[in-house]
Amino acid sequence: MQRTARLLALIAGLCAAALTTEALAQKYPSRPVKIMVGFSAGGPVDVVARIVGDRLGNKLGQPFVVENRAGANGMIAAEGVARADADGYTMLACNSSTITLNKTLFKDIRYDPEKDFAPLTTVVSAPLVLVVNPENPKTADIKTVADLVAAAKAAPGALAYGSGGNGNLAHLAMELLAQKAGIKLIHVPYRGGAASEVGILAQEVLAVFDPLSAVPLVKAGKLRALAVSSAERLPALPDVPTVAEAGYPGFDISFWVGFFMPKTTPAPILQTLHQEIVTAAKDPAVADKLGSQGVVSVLSPADYAAKIAKETKELAEVVAAANIKAE
Repeated sequence: MQRTARLLALIAGLCAAALTTEALAQKYPSRPVKIMVGFSAGGPVDVVARIVGDRLGNKLGQPFVVENRAGANGMIAAEGVARADADGYTMLACNSSTITLNKTLFKDIRYDPEKDFAPLTTVVSAPLVLVVNPENPKTADIKTVADLVAAAKAAPGALAYGSGGNGNLAHLAMELLAQKAGIKLIHVPYRGGAASEVGILAQEVLAVFDPLSAVPLVKAGKLRALAVSSAERLPALPDVPTVAEAGYPGFDISFWVGFFMPKTTPAPILQTLHQEIVTAAKDPAVADKLGSQGVVSVLSPADYAAKIAKETKELAEVVAAANIKAE
Protein backbone atom coordinates (compact mmCIF):
# COMPACT_ATOMS: atom_id res chain seq x y z
CA MET A 1 0.00 0.00 0.00
CA GLN A 2 2.81 2.41 0.90
CA ARG A 3 4.59 1.65 -2.38
CA THR A 4 1.38 2.28 -4.33
CA ALA A 5 0.80 5.52 -2.45
CA ARG A 6 4.32 6.73 -3.25
CA LEU A 7 3.84 5.83 -6.93
CA LEU A 8 0.56 7.72 -7.07
CA ALA A 9 2.16 10.73 -5.39
CA LEU A 10 5.00 10.67 -7.95
CA ILE A 11 2.54 10.52 -10.84
CA ALA A 12 0.54 13.36 -9.34
CA GLY A 13 3.70 15.43 -8.96
CA LEU A 14 4.72 14.87 -12.56
CA CYS A 15 1.28 15.78 -13.80
CA ALA A 16 1.30 18.95 -11.70
CA ALA A 17 4.72 19.91 -13.07
CA ALA A 18 3.52 19.30 -16.61
CA LEU A 19 0.42 21.40 -16.04
CA THR A 20 2.52 24.18 -14.48
CA THR A 21 4.90 24.22 -17.47
CA GLU A 22 1.99 24.21 -19.90
CA ALA A 23 0.29 27.04 -18.03
CA LEU A 24 3.55 28.98 -18.01
CA ALA A 25 3.85 28.65 -21.77
CA GLN A 26 0.21 29.64 -22.32
CA LYS A 27 0.58 32.94 -20.51
CA TYR A 28 4.14 33.61 -21.74
CA PRO A 29 5.29 36.29 -21.78
CA SER A 30 3.60 38.07 -18.92
CA ARG A 31 6.24 40.79 -18.60
CA PRO A 32 9.00 42.36 -20.76
CA VAL A 33 11.72 40.09 -22.18
CA LYS A 34 15.33 41.24 -22.25
CA ILE A 35 17.45 40.59 -25.37
CA MET A 36 21.10 40.89 -24.43
CA VAL A 37 23.48 41.94 -27.21
CA GLY A 38 27.24 41.76 -26.73
CA PHE A 39 28.01 44.47 -29.26
CA SER A 40 27.43 48.20 -29.69
CA ALA A 41 24.20 49.72 -30.93
CA GLY A 42 24.02 50.00 -34.71
CA GLY A 43 26.11 46.91 -35.47
CA PRO A 44 24.75 43.84 -37.30
CA VAL A 45 23.83 41.89 -34.16
CA ASP A 46 22.11 44.90 -32.60
CA VAL A 47 20.17 45.69 -35.79
CA VAL A 48 18.94 42.09 -36.16
CA ALA A 49 18.01 41.90 -32.48
CA ARG A 50 15.92 45.06 -32.71
CA ILE A 51 14.13 44.00 -35.91
CA VAL A 52 13.24 40.60 -34.45
CA GLY A 53 12.50 42.04 -31.00
CA ASP A 54 9.99 44.54 -32.42
CA ARG A 55 8.17 41.76 -34.25
CA LEU A 56 8.12 39.47 -31.19
CA GLY A 57 6.83 42.27 -29.02
CA ASN A 58 4.00 43.08 -31.42
CA LYS A 59 3.04 39.42 -31.79
CA LEU A 60 3.37 38.26 -28.16
CA GLY A 61 2.06 41.38 -26.46
CA GLN A 62 5.06 42.25 -24.29
CA PRO A 63 8.13 44.40 -25.08
CA PHE A 64 11.33 42.62 -26.13
CA VAL A 65 13.92 45.13 -24.96
CA VAL A 66 17.48 45.15 -26.31
CA GLU A 67 20.23 45.67 -23.75
CA ASN A 68 23.72 46.27 -25.14
CA ARG A 69 26.58 44.90 -23.07
CA ALA A 70 29.45 45.34 -25.48
CA GLY A 71 32.91 43.93 -24.97
CA ALA A 72 35.19 40.88 -25.14
CA ASN A 73 33.80 39.69 -28.48
CA GLY A 74 30.34 39.23 -27.03
CA MET A 75 31.48 37.34 -23.93
CA ILE A 76 30.05 39.81 -21.39
CA ALA A 77 26.50 39.47 -22.70
CA ALA A 78 26.84 35.70 -23.23
CA GLU A 79 27.99 35.17 -19.66
CA GLY A 80 25.09 37.29 -18.41
CA VAL A 81 22.56 35.11 -20.23
CA ALA A 82 24.29 31.90 -19.17
CA ARG A 83 23.89 32.96 -15.52
CA ALA A 84 20.35 34.33 -15.88
CA ASP A 85 17.23 32.61 -14.59
CA ALA A 86 15.97 30.11 -17.17
CA ASP A 87 12.45 31.51 -17.04
CA GLY A 88 12.16 32.77 -20.62
CA TYR A 89 12.79 36.42 -19.85
CA THR A 90 16.45 36.71 -20.86
CA MET A 91 17.51 36.02 -24.43
CA LEU A 92 20.89 36.23 -26.16
CA ALA A 93 21.37 37.63 -29.65
CA CYS A 94 24.92 37.09 -30.84
CA ASN A 95 27.15 36.41 -33.81
CA SER A 96 28.91 33.20 -34.72
CA SER A 97 32.24 34.19 -33.15
CA THR A 98 30.71 34.44 -29.67
CA ILE A 99 29.58 30.82 -29.91
CA THR A 100 32.04 29.03 -32.22
CA LEU A 101 35.33 30.88 -31.67
CA ASN A 102 35.57 32.33 -28.18
CA LYS A 103 35.85 28.95 -26.49
CA THR A 104 38.94 28.21 -28.60
CA LEU A 105 40.56 31.64 -28.46
CA PHE A 106 40.07 32.72 -24.85
CA LYS A 107 41.29 30.85 -21.79
CA ASP A 108 39.26 32.94 -19.35
CA ILE A 109 35.87 32.32 -20.97
CA ARG A 110 33.19 31.83 -18.30
CA TYR A 111 30.44 30.15 -20.27
CA ASP A 112 30.14 26.96 -22.29
CA PRO A 113 28.18 27.42 -25.54
CA GLU A 114 26.96 23.82 -25.54
CA LYS A 115 26.18 23.38 -21.84
CA ASP A 116 24.81 26.84 -21.04
CA PHE A 117 22.60 27.72 -24.02
CA ALA A 118 19.55 26.34 -25.81
CA PRO A 119 19.79 27.36 -29.49
CA LEU A 120 16.65 28.83 -31.05
CA THR A 121 17.61 29.61 -34.66
CA THR A 122 19.88 31.64 -36.87
CA VAL A 123 18.22 34.63 -38.50
CA VAL A 124 20.71 35.92 -41.06
CA SER A 125 23.88 34.54 -42.55
CA ALA A 126 26.42 36.66 -44.38
CA PRO A 127 29.40 35.41 -46.36
CA LEU A 128 32.65 37.28 -46.56
CA VAL A 129 33.80 38.62 -49.92
CA LEU A 130 37.42 38.06 -50.96
CA VAL A 131 38.47 41.31 -52.59
CA VAL A 132 41.50 43.04 -54.08
CA ASN A 133 41.96 46.64 -55.17
CA PRO A 134 41.97 46.92 -58.99
CA GLU A 135 43.71 50.30 -58.73
CA ASN A 136 46.65 48.82 -56.84
CA PRO A 137 49.43 48.02 -59.37
CA LYS A 138 50.34 44.91 -57.35
CA THR A 139 46.85 43.41 -57.71
CA ALA A 140 45.63 44.98 -60.97
CA ASP A 141 46.07 41.67 -62.82
CA ILE A 142 44.61 39.48 -60.05
CA LYS A 143 41.11 38.57 -61.19
CA THR A 144 40.56 35.10 -59.71
CA VAL A 145 41.42 33.10 -56.62
CA ALA A 146 43.87 31.15 -58.77
CA ASP A 147 45.62 34.42 -59.68
CA LEU A 148 45.88 35.36 -56.01
CA VAL A 149 47.30 31.96 -55.07
CA ALA A 150 49.79 32.12 -57.96
CA ALA A 151 50.95 35.58 -56.83
CA ALA A 152 51.42 34.32 -53.27
CA LYS A 153 53.40 31.30 -54.46
CA ALA A 154 55.61 33.50 -56.63
CA ALA A 155 56.57 35.60 -53.59
CA PRO A 156 56.23 33.42 -50.44
CA GLY A 157 55.49 35.44 -47.31
CA ALA A 158 55.31 38.75 -49.19
CA LEU A 159 51.57 39.09 -49.81
CA ALA A 160 49.92 41.00 -46.96
CA TYR A 161 46.22 40.73 -46.22
CA GLY A 162 44.07 42.61 -43.74
CA SER A 163 41.39 41.62 -41.26
CA GLY A 164 39.40 43.18 -38.44
CA GLY A 165 41.75 41.71 -35.81
CA ASN A 166 43.38 38.52 -34.60
CA GLY A 167 40.96 35.64 -34.43
CA ASN A 168 37.99 37.17 -36.22
CA LEU A 169 36.28 35.33 -39.06
CA ALA A 170 38.00 37.32 -41.80
CA HIS A 171 41.37 36.33 -40.32
CA LEU A 172 40.38 32.67 -40.09
CA ALA A 173 38.90 32.64 -43.59
CA MET A 174 42.17 33.80 -45.12
CA GLU A 175 44.22 31.41 -43.01
CA LEU A 176 41.96 28.54 -44.08
CA LEU A 177 42.46 29.50 -47.72
CA ALA A 178 46.22 29.70 -47.16
CA GLN A 179 46.23 26.26 -45.55
CA LYS A 180 44.19 24.72 -48.36
CA ALA A 181 46.26 26.41 -51.08
CA GLY A 182 49.63 25.80 -49.43
CA ILE A 183 50.68 29.45 -49.40
CA LYS A 184 52.27 31.78 -46.86
CA LEU A 185 50.71 35.19 -46.22
CA ILE A 186 51.35 38.15 -43.92
CA HIS A 187 48.47 39.08 -41.62
CA VAL A 188 47.84 42.76 -40.87
CA PRO A 189 45.24 43.07 -38.10
CA TYR A 190 43.16 46.24 -38.02
CA ARG A 191 40.79 47.48 -35.34
CA GLY A 192 37.60 46.24 -36.95
CA GLY A 193 36.32 45.28 -40.37
CA ALA A 194 35.68 48.85 -41.46
CA ALA A 195 39.32 49.74 -40.80
CA SER A 196 40.55 46.78 -42.83
CA GLU A 197 38.33 47.91 -45.69
CA VAL A 198 39.92 51.35 -45.51
CA GLY A 199 43.31 49.60 -45.52
CA ILE A 200 42.73 47.82 -48.82
CA LEU A 201 41.28 50.94 -50.43
CA ALA A 202 44.41 52.80 -49.31
CA GLN A 203 46.57 50.01 -50.81
CA GLU A 204 48.10 49.16 -47.42
CA VAL A 205 47.25 45.48 -47.92
CA LEU A 206 46.67 43.42 -51.05
CA ALA A 207 43.62 41.34 -50.14
CA VAL A 208 40.82 41.18 -47.57
CA PHE A 209 37.88 38.93 -46.78
CA ASP A 210 35.44 41.80 -46.47
CA PRO A 211 31.92 41.85 -44.96
CA LEU A 212 28.89 42.72 -47.08
CA SER A 213 29.81 46.39 -46.93
CA ALA A 214 32.12 45.47 -49.82
CA VAL A 215 29.22 44.85 -52.20
CA PRO A 216 28.57 48.53 -53.12
CA LEU A 217 32.32 49.06 -53.55
CA VAL A 218 32.52 46.03 -55.83
CA LYS A 219 29.60 47.27 -57.91
CA ALA A 220 31.21 50.70 -58.11
CA GLY A 221 34.48 49.19 -59.36
CA LYS A 222 36.52 50.30 -56.36
CA LEU A 223 37.12 46.71 -55.26
CA ARG A 224 37.26 43.50 -57.29
CA ALA A 225 35.53 40.43 -55.87
CA LEU A 226 37.36 37.15 -56.41
CA ALA A 227 35.07 34.83 -54.44
CA VAL A 228 32.63 34.57 -51.54
CA SER A 229 33.33 32.45 -48.47
CA SER A 230 29.96 30.68 -48.18
CA ALA A 231 28.91 27.36 -49.70
CA GLU A 232 26.48 29.16 -52.01
CA ARG A 233 26.85 32.25 -54.15
CA LEU A 234 25.70 35.62 -52.83
CA PRO A 235 22.52 36.83 -54.58
CA ALA A 236 23.87 40.39 -54.60
CA LEU A 237 26.96 39.19 -56.56
CA PRO A 238 25.62 36.31 -58.64
CA ASP A 239 28.60 36.20 -61.02
CA VAL A 240 31.17 35.86 -58.23
CA PRO A 241 32.06 32.20 -57.50
CA THR A 242 32.39 30.64 -54.08
CA VAL A 243 35.85 29.72 -52.84
CA ALA A 244 34.74 26.10 -53.14
CA GLU A 245 33.88 26.63 -56.80
CA ALA A 246 37.25 28.31 -57.27
CA GLY A 247 39.01 25.06 -56.45
CA TYR A 248 38.77 24.49 -52.70
CA PRO A 249 35.87 22.11 -51.98
CA GLY A 250 34.31 22.25 -48.56
CA PHE A 251 35.33 25.87 -47.93
CA ASP A 252 32.44 27.46 -46.04
CA ILE A 253 32.83 30.28 -43.52
CA SER A 254 30.00 32.72 -42.88
CA PHE A 255 29.09 35.33 -40.33
CA TRP A 256 25.69 34.57 -38.82
CA VAL A 257 23.46 36.13 -36.20
CA GLY A 258 21.23 33.94 -34.07
CA PHE A 259 19.29 33.65 -30.82
CA PHE A 260 19.75 31.56 -27.68
CA MET A 261 18.10 31.06 -24.29
CA PRO A 262 19.51 29.69 -21.03
CA LYS A 263 19.83 25.91 -21.34
CA THR A 264 17.07 24.85 -18.94
CA THR A 265 14.40 27.23 -20.23
CA PRO A 266 11.07 25.29 -20.35
CA ALA A 267 10.58 23.52 -23.67
CA PRO A 268 7.18 25.13 -24.46
CA ILE A 269 8.76 28.59 -24.19
CA LEU A 270 11.65 27.55 -26.43
CA GLN A 271 9.16 26.20 -28.97
CA THR A 272 7.11 29.39 -28.86
CA LEU A 273 10.12 31.63 -29.40
CA HIS A 274 11.59 29.46 -32.15
CA GLN A 275 8.33 29.40 -34.06
CA GLU A 276 7.70 33.13 -33.69
CA ILE A 277 11.24 34.06 -34.80
CA VAL A 278 11.02 31.76 -37.84
CA THR A 279 7.60 33.17 -38.73
CA ALA A 280 8.93 36.71 -38.38
CA ALA A 281 11.99 36.01 -40.55
CA LYS A 282 9.75 34.60 -43.30
CA ASP A 283 7.46 37.62 -43.31
CA PRO A 284 8.35 39.67 -46.43
CA ALA A 285 8.33 42.99 -44.57
CA VAL A 286 10.65 41.71 -41.84
CA ALA A 287 12.82 39.76 -44.29
CA ASP A 288 13.32 42.94 -46.32
CA LYS A 289 14.70 44.70 -43.24
CA LEU A 290 16.88 41.72 -42.29
CA GLY A 291 18.23 41.58 -45.84
CA SER A 292 20.39 44.62 -45.14
CA GLN A 293 22.43 42.45 -42.75
CA GLY A 294 22.74 39.30 -44.84
CA VAL A 295 20.77 36.43 -46.32
CA VAL A 296 17.77 35.39 -44.23
CA SER A 297 18.52 31.92 -42.86
CA VAL A 298 16.52 30.00 -40.25
CA LEU A 299 17.23 26.55 -38.79
CA SER A 300 15.57 24.08 -36.45
CA PRO A 301 17.17 24.02 -32.98
CA ALA A 302 18.68 20.58 -33.76
CA ASP A 303 20.17 21.75 -37.07
CA TYR A 304 21.43 24.91 -35.39
CA ALA A 305 23.17 22.86 -32.69
CA ALA A 306 24.73 20.62 -35.35
CA LYS A 307 25.94 23.66 -37.31
CA ILE A 308 27.55 25.10 -34.18
CA ALA A 309 29.33 21.82 -33.37
CA LYS A 310 30.66 21.48 -36.93
CA GLU A 311 31.89 25.08 -37.16
CA THR A 312 33.46 25.00 -33.70
CA LYS A 313 35.51 21.93 -34.62
CA GLU A 314 36.58 23.27 -38.02
CA LEU A 315 37.55 26.72 -36.75
CA ALA A 316 39.48 25.23 -33.82
CA GLU A 317 41.55 23.27 -36.33
CA VAL A 318 42.29 26.46 -38.30
CA VAL A 319 43.28 28.30 -35.11
CA ALA A 320 45.61 25.51 -34.04
CA ALA A 321 47.24 25.11 -37.46
CA ALA A 322 47.85 28.86 -37.80
CA ASN A 323 48.76 29.29 -34.10
CA ILE A 324 46.32 32.20 -33.82
CA LYS A 325 46.24 34.02 -30.50
CA ALA A 326 43.51 36.36 -29.29
CA GLU A 327 44.42 40.00 -28.91
